[in-house]
Amino acid sequence: MRPEKLVKTSLILPVKNEGIHIKNTILSILKTKTNHSYEIIVVDDGSEDQCCHFLEEEQEKIKLIKTNSAGAAKARNIGAEHASGKYFIFCDAHMFFKDYFIDSLVAPIENGIADAVNPGIADFMNPEKKGYGYTWNEQLEPKWKTDIKKLSKVPLLAGGCLAISKEVFQYINGFENGFKVWGREDEEISLKLWLMGYRCFAEPKCTVFHVFRTESPPFLITWEDVNYNLLRMAYSHFNEKRVEKCKKLIKFTDPDFVIDRVLKSDVMLQREHYFQKRVHDDDWFMNLFGINF
Repeated sequence: MRPEKLVKTSLILPVKNEGIHIKNTILSILKTKTNHSYEIIVVDDGSEDQCCHFLEEEQEKIKLIKTNSAGAAKARNIGAEHASGKYFIFCDAHMFFKDYFIDSLVAPIENGIADAVNPGIADFMNPEKKGYGYTWNEQLEPKWKTDIKKLSKVPLLAGGCLAISKEVFQYINGFENGFKVWGREDEEISLKLWLMGYRCFAEPKCTVFHVFRTESPPFLITWEDVNYNLLRMAYSHFNEKRVEKCKKLIKFTDPDFVIDRVLKSDVMLQREHYFQKRVHDDDWFMNLFGINF
């Protein structure tokens, strides 16, 4: 066991059956230039394809954490628990990077402008196609922001490459630990940041490249879990009127079953805690960004 080293930035990568992508992502990070000391934390969430086998032997700058189907949100939180950096950058395991991307993402946080930051996220196969965080439409569907030319506030950040300080991440309670498998984790943490008085920005001067899948994800996603995450987010952060609107968005699942499942969790206790902690309400958020929901 090598002694722990102090680092400025921790890059946290949740992984589930990523094949060669995780190796390519790590090699891309290691090849980039940066003025930051950093570590890479890989959270292998029960992969069955041996994609993280190459990390079994101890490697400089890289920690391998193994979990068992914790899900996207919880896997990121577990990675954060093992991180020693002052800043966290959460990355998907199918990415490519340019020099100084770490520095560019952390700078707005260090300078007191932002509390969490996205780069421009480009399609690896079509680099001119870029998104700068998300907004919601009238059906609460996330839609990429594509018209940003300078460092700007955005409603929702993409978790594919998201920088945040350790201090803020811990204060807001990280990603939603009660979510199932996948879905809404990026939207929930962004909404929570805004409601608790923090600021989400996109930095278009920094671009990273995302390998978007053309096939089904390499892990099982069910509508039951996706709908569960939607309602858990709603009960945690929305007023009663919006909670009712979210119930009408439940798809391909018995709504009563999903509602009952959510209400049997700790969500109402969490709702009370978050409502006491936040400095803005959801009306303020929707009005700020012109979201009609």
